[in-house]
Amino acid sequence: MRKVRRAKRSAAKPVRGEQLALGLPKPTGKHGGKREGAGRPRSSRSGEAPHRARPMHRKRHPVHVVLRAVKDVPRLRTDRMFKAIRAALRTIGGRIGFRVVHASIQRTHLHFLVEAEDKQVLTRGVRALAIAMARRINAACGRRGKVFARYHATVITSRRQARNTLAYVLNNWRHHREDEDSLRARFAALDPYATGYAFDGWKEPIEPPEDFVPLPAVSPETWLLRAGWRNHPPISVREVPKDSIRP
Repeated sequence: MRKVRRAKRSAAKPVRGEQLALGLPKPTGKHGGKREGAGRPRSSRSGEAPHRARPMHRKRHPVHVVLRAVKDVPRLRTDRMFKAIRAALRTIGGRIGFRVVHASIQRTHLHFLVEAEDKQVLTRGVRALAIAMARRINAACGRRGKVFARYHATVITSRRQARNTLAYVLNNWRHHREDEDSLRARFAALDPYATGYAFDGWKEPIEPPEDFVPLPAVSPETWLLRAGWRNHPPISVREVPKDSIRP
């Protein structure tokens, strides 16, 4: 019989270990493939800034910390919230290496002027303070869950910035017009929800009201908060802070 020669295959024999391409259609953008808006969003929790590595911290620089409450937390400027935050400050405010020099309670957020030995102590101190306050706030208003979003920290590096930050934190109620909220507030010299009575740099003489238990505060150890800021004009109890703090 006559032998019939088989035609050679056009495709080469695959090499062992080589990944073979599948003849799949190109993605149209509806089912798979790269498309606009795909993937995890930059911030998965609303109201929070995207996470960035915090810079190194030097102990001679105080820090302005802002803690903002999540939306379902009740108003913070109430007597029960004040007592809860005051109790947390007594526990955390003077721990080793971390000091809360001044504090201010607003409706939806808190301001703190803190000092810390280094970056690690600063991070742990703010975290411990937030946890202590969250537990007491939840107990005070009968809720559970998260209380604060990620905190915002601004390092103070100049005398002018220190002076303006002191005025901003202690007089922040005038910035938000809380001093017009009631008749009692209009006649008050200082914010009862801040540590202004522990501050010795007011332009006017100040005396705390009788039977008033203020928020706890510790004496500053950084030169900027002790003496450096005094190279600029004194702070009046009637000063209304601006939106931005000049460095």
